[in-house]
Amino acid sequence: MFGPVRGPWPDENWRGWWGENPVYHVPVFVLTNYARAPLVMEGGTTFYFVTEGIAAALAQAREAAEGKDVRVGGGVNVIQQYLRQRLIDEMHIAISPVLLGAGERLFEGVNLPALGYVCTRHQSTSRATHVVLTRK
Repeated sequence: MFGPVRGPWPDENWRGWWGENPVYHVPVFVLTNYARAPLVMEGGTTFYFVTEGIAAALAQAREAAEGKDVRVGGGVNVIQQYLRQRLIDEMHIAISPVLLGAGERLFEGVNLPALGYVCTRHQSTSRATHVVLTRK
């Protein structure tokens, strides 16, 4: 979600999709295979680039959150990694009735019931269906 770069950072000119004042206003921990210095932005957002994997990123995020909730964002692969390790306590999915094409399947190869996840809420509106999955 940080940017279109795949592979090593060609340079540090890319500063994200959001301009100088990203919407987060909290520390953000970006999973990557390629080290990069932290990127300090306006509004309290600092991007930290974590190369040690999902457990390290989560530990850093928990420390930065000081007891508040930590949210996981990213692509399908990142979310699947956290689900498979049972590191997501609750997941809110908004499904919109718009056909986008092929894409990646969020739950491909992930057995949610076997991992202890159950549907604890669902609500439909004219624009979306909201589903909440919670880990037992």
